[in-house]
Amino acid sequence: MAYLFRSVLIQSLNKTIRPMWTTINRNMSSHNKETDEEFDERWKAYFDRPSIDGWDIRQGINHMNRLDLIPEPEIITACLKACRRVNDHSLAVRYLEAIRYKSNAVSKEVWPWILQEIRPTLSELGVSSPEDLGYDKPELALKSVDDM
Repeated sequence: MAYLFRSVLIQSLNKTIRPMWTTINRNMSSHNKETDEEFDERWKAYFDRPSIDGWDIRQGINHMNRLDLIPEPEIITACLKACRRVNDHSLAVRYLEAIRYKSNAVSKEVWPWILQEIRPTLSELGVSSPEDLGYDKPELALKSVDDM
């Protein structure tokens, strides 16, 4: 009798208990890949918005700094013009410092090329490069023993 009761109980539990969760397979590669030109246009359009403010510029700069890339000179120019529109010279210089740091980590020839490409914009906007302000060398650093 107990065996019959147990088998009926197990059968009734199997019918009424449903799984508490389900798994859904999502294919994350279904979106289109963004080309380099589309990426450049998207960021130029972001920084060229007339209603952009300092917070939006900082958000865009922080997002681009997190990416594993060095932006094209056209994007840098658009960002510098946006910084100038909101009258934030220090943000423009800090952005240039971040680009200099990232580009020197890749190759020593990248930063001079970028600086050469954006030099007319820097002159037009009145923005100083980190080298012009003396930020390329620490102020209170001691001489290296290799240079003595």
